Amino acid sequence: MTEMSHLYVALSGHGFGHLAQVAPVLNEFRRRHPEVRLTLQSALPTTVLRSRIAGEFERVEGAADFGMVMVDALATNVTASLAAYRAFHAEWNQRLAWQEQALRAAAPDLLLADVPYLSLAAAARLNIPALALCSLNWADILAGYCPDAPDLAALRAPMLAAYNSAHAFLQPAPSMPMPELRNAYAIGPIAECGQPRRAEIDRRLGLNAGDTLVLIGLGGVGARLPLEAWPELTGVRWLTPPSWSVERPDMMSWAALDDFSMLDLIRSCDALFTKPGYGSFVEAACSSVRVLFIERDDWPEEPWLGRWLLEHGNAVKIDRRQLATGALAEPLRNLLNQPAKPAVTPTGNVDAALWLERLMAR
Repeated sequence: MTEMSHLYVALSGHGFGHLAQVAPVLNEFRRRHPEVRLTLQSALPTTVLRSRIAGEFERVEGAADFGMVMVDALATNVTASLAAYRAFHAEWNQRLAWQEQALRAAAPDLLLADVPYLSLAAAARLNIPALALCSLNWADILAGYCPDAPDLAALRAPMLAAYNSAHAFLQPAPSMPMPELRNAYAIGPIAECGQPRRAEIDRRLGLNAGDTLVLIGLGGVGARLPLEAWPELTGVRWLTPPSWSVERPDMMSWAALDDFSMLDLIRSCDALFTKPGYGSFVEAACSSVRVLFIERDDWPEEPWLGRWLLEHGNAVKIDRRQLATGALAEPLRNLLNQPAKPAVTPTGNVDAALWLERLMAR
């Protein structure tokens, strides 16, 4: 590998979970090979990318996928999603030409995709080596939501062909099954962990000794919970997103902690209140942080995420009724009373970095 070596990363902008998978791998890879040039293609804001990815990188604007059309962080618009996939594939040749042009201009030695299939298809046509990395793929997510769509097979065919064209499709634990991928390889969990800064949080927010601090974080897709309907719980303080503008003495915005990373906040709280998602689940388990999570049973990846967290971390699942009414005293008490499980080691960071290393050296 030389200073001329160039890695191109195509990153889905469907929430922050794909960035949570890619960033620890890139950081580990660049720790080993700081000379490698890095280009990122993503619809995520540059500030968000720089908050997780160390070092310099070039930026290519444009989204190579959309994932699913979301109503909010907990609800998927299935009808709109199916229509969007039909429109996307109706313009397949034009979109493929656009992605090929971007890759041809960058001339990378390797493409890493998490997990836009358009980018993988373009790389295959240009004979650029490619590696896919993700706990899900959009072909199986679409099939999970739209099993009876008459054109499902036609929509999935180019998606599966693109995923199978990669040298390997790395599946970090926990991943959903992907039976139609011939190139799937299981690797360990991927996560970055923040710094424990609880004493500083207590000082800044004026928390009392013994207060239970619960961080509310729903990821990168917008939503606002009905906090005004929740009863106060003795000794429980909630840390909320600044945009929610909650005015309650037991609920505080993390705006006063704007110099803390989200990873630091997760590491420093007593519990994380969230929805099922790869990044939040694995980051919490690797930080020994307890998780209270909302059911999201329609999301096809959820069963494997939930089972893994319940086995390897400390977690309790709540239903939508409990969410709406704030009937959280019992599940939170049950969560806090669980015997603490040891932190999970994110071995997938190195696993995936070694795959990049081997393919870049070819």
